[in-house]
Amino acid sequence: MFRRREPVPFAFLAEADRFRSNVTPPPGERASFHQMAGRWLLGVTIVAGLVGALVIGMPALSLDHSATQRQQSQASQGR
Repeated sequence: MFRRREPVPFAFLAEADRFRSNVTPPPGERASFHQMAGRWLLGVTIVAGLVGALVIGMPALSLDHSATQRQQSQASQGR
C-alpha cells in the first residue's frame, strides 16, 4: 500500500465540534401561494382518504349479532 511520508494533522477533527461560524446562512425561500395551496390540498386529500377508508371499513369490523342469534336459535330447535 502507498504510505504518506508527511504526518497528517488530525487536530482539526477534535476542534470541529467546538468551531462556530460567524456566517449566517441565507434565509429560506418563502413558498408561493400555489405551493401552500397544493400542500394544504394534499393534506386534506390524505385525511379524507383515511376517514373514508375508516367509514367504509367499519361494517366489516363490526360484529353481526343477528347472524349469531339465528344460528343459535336453529341449533336450539334441533334442526
